[in-house]
Amino acid sequence: MEPHLLGLLLGLLLSGTRVLAGYPIWWSLALGQQYTSLGSQPLLCGAIPGLVPKQLRFCRNYIEIMPSVAEGVKLGIQECQHQFRGRRWNCTTIDDSLAIFGPVLDKATRESAFVHAIASAGVAFAVTRSCAEGTSTICGCDSHHKGPPGEGWKWGGCSEDADFGVLVSREFADARENRPDARSAMNKHNNEAGRTTILDHMHLKCKCHGLSGSCEVKTCWWAQPDFRAIGDFLKDKYDSASEMVVEKHRESRGWVETLRAKYALFKPPTERDLVYYENSPNFCEPNPETGSFGTRDRTCNVTSHGIDGCDLLCCGRGHNTRTEKRKEKCHCVFHWCCYVSCQECVRIYDVHTCK
Repeated sequence: MEPHLLGLLLGLLLSGTRVLAGYPIWWSLALGQQYTSLGSQPLLCGAIPGLVPKQLRFCRNYIEIMPSVAEGVKLGIQECQHQFRGRRWNCTTIDDSLAIFGPVLDKATRESAFVHAIASAGVAFAVTRSCAEGTSTICGCDSHHKGPPGEGWKWGGCSEDADFGVLVSREFADARENRPDARSAMNKHNNEAGRTTILDHMHLKCKCHGLSGSCEVKTCWWAQPDFRAIGDFLKDKYDSASEMVVEKHRESRGWVETLRAKYALFKPPTERDLVYYENSPNFCEPNPETGSFGTRDRTCNVTSHGIDGCDLLCCGRGHNTRTEKRKEKCHCVFHWCCYVSCQECVRIYDVHTCK
């Protein structure tokens, strides 16, 4: 499988060192502790290996927003780790390897679908936010307000131009997904599902003006939601992802693979749904071939009957229990004016980990 250029770009931006070609999709999203400053080194588009001509032109034309592209991928990975923190696969990354997910994303699974969607959404989100903050001269606020002002408010502030952020994500991330095979079709679909989520969640944000909060005048602008809302939505889409089957048919350009919903009785997936066509491993045991780290020594919730509970997370192997002493602030008192004093208490907690 060919390398995904967002990953290659991120590695180059963060490290300022040579990026290796040949890593599979998303593999070289280098997020180790050694990368301390974003974009601290000059970016030379020609130094990024494997760029197709369309991507090379795009990188040169929009070079000043490429650090935002890299920041968006990081944002997507961080959100992935939050959303899957209590599941058998918890979006684990490997600090000392360019292949930060290992071989997990080699397969066309639900996990691959989610990572593509959340990373593409992250790129659109970060570029949009960066433009609104004025960090780039080639983009800015959205001047095309969507509709007339409502009763009691008027347009003002800086509306975030999500259309531009989506354009950047689509033009750069999807440029390599032009092969007539099923994986390209799946990746493009899930990338677009992530970006569509950004557009669907745009909302009006308002601010009151006037003496003593009287709100005599209210100005409003279009804003993106917190990225956590995007992660929550896409996590729900992961849970309800549509299983597909691969179909081959001949066209004028040769054999082409397309995706079709596996179960005809179910509602076919929309552009907002995630799709996959290969089953996930159970992630219970370590397996270097699948990239599973297993769940041994993972903390589980003994009171939960869900996937984060000790029964399911530990895959029926049982769990160990130990006690931990933790120092915490307690008996805090506010003093006029203006500070808070606290005592330090030691509390004992039970910690449950999978066998």
